[in-house]
Amino acid sequence: MSGTNTRAFFKTKKGLHAQLVVELAERKNEPGWMVDFRLKALETFERMPMPRWGADLSGLDIHDIYYYVQPIEGLRASWDQVPDRIKNTFDKLGIPQAEQKFLAGVGAQYESEVVYKRLKKEWQDQGVIFSDMSSAVREHEAIVKRYFSTVIPSSDNKFAALNSAVWSGGSFVYIPAGVHVTMPLQAYFRINSVSMGQFERTLIIAEPGSSVHYVEGCSAPLYRKNALHSAVVELIAHDDASIRYTTIQNWSRNVYNLVTKRAIAHKRASVSWIDGNFGSKVTMKYPCIVLKGEGSKGQVISVAVATDGQHQDAGAKIIHLGAHTTSNILAKSLCRKGGRSSYRGLLKIARGARNARSRVQCEALLFDEISRSDTYPTVQVLEPTADIGHEASVSKISEEQLAYVQSRGLSEQEARAMIINGFIDAFVQELPMEYAVEINRLVALEMEGSIG
Repeated sequence: MSGTNTRAFFKTKKGLHAQLVVELAERKNEPGWMVDFRLKALETFERMPMPRWGADLSGLDIHDIYYYVQPIEGLRASWDQVPDRIKNTFDKLGIPQAEQKFLAGVGAQYESEVVYKRLKKEWQDQGVIFSDMSSAVREHEAIVKRYFSTVIPSSDNKFAALNSAVWSGGSFVYIPAGVHVTMPLQAYFRINSVSMGQFERTLIIAEPGSSVHYVEGCSAPLYRKNALHSAVVELIAHDDASIRYTTIQNWSRNVYNLVTKRAIAHKRASVSWIDGNFGSKVTMKYPCIVLKGEGSKGQVISVAVATDGQHQDAGAKIIHLGAHTTSNILAKSLCRKGGRSSYRGLLKIARGARNARSRVQCEALLFDEISRSDTYPTVQVLEPTADIGHEASVSKISEEQLAYVQSRGLSEQEARAMIINGFIDAFVQELPMEYAVEINRLVALEMEGSIG
């Protein structure tokens, strides 16, 4: 899909420098501590080398990017107030319908800014905050300042530093103690300009005994020039809290998707990353959970689909610090027409994490001889009472499988589709019904030619 209308209310010039960072902070009317944070992060970014491991980033030109594109002036609280050129894009993605039927709240980010954000009154009355991140810095400064960059410091990696310097948009979610948000909150991120960089920053805090499910979707039209998406997501689950974070990305084939996501789970807290990677030219993303509190639980379930010209370098990191902590990693990938997937993971059981338990399972399904799947697991066990397991497998759709399924009356295309759907079923089961339908559609589109 190609872009059509990319008019903007304001756009910076290409390039990255201190003046740009200061101008960005001034436009957002940010407090001094945030300006200082940005400038320090820029210095860190400039000192750090480009990663040499993982996917090939040689085609990414950091200075050939628009770092801030403001599509409209101000934030809209009513969908009717959103300009038609932007509204039509999100209408096609089903955002208004989803808000009405399935969601507790919804936010829509177009280019660098959130253009629409709304939370149902039921949750507002219970003290839930669902805001764009820029507004939260001004309106909820004390909470933001307490938690911002405490999970992912700007020095964590080069692209976390870049995000810290030029971040814009994203979501701020605060769930008070004991509040259970029983419907998902959703944010949708759209890059619509050529040579655009999107750097949203998301911070979710679940106070003791609370729970929330946050869903994000991502997309972009296809241009000849490369675009960059480099987000930072921080989750804090306090004692007995539960956070589920679901991502369904469908970036176009010219997007470098370089994301840092990490969660802290306190006593008996539970954190799940449900991660679907379907588009982009390159993805490097490894959701992390630090099981800090005793009895905390972590789960990462992911699926990656790679076809020609794509490298999905994804995985998970789970670090067990607390006693009696449990974790599970399930990573699945499908590759066709020369696509490449890589699972890159870290499982660490720290000394003192007594009776920690973890299972890691990586499965790849290849469609031809020219596609590739790699596994790069790192396992560090410093506690003798740990109970861990790791397995990895690579398979192909065989003629015997197809013949067996076809013998039940299905065509070859239907047989392939059934095998693929069965392969990703463990991932799909973790999604609300409306998103499960979207996943099946995305997989069918990505595998077009393999399943008819």
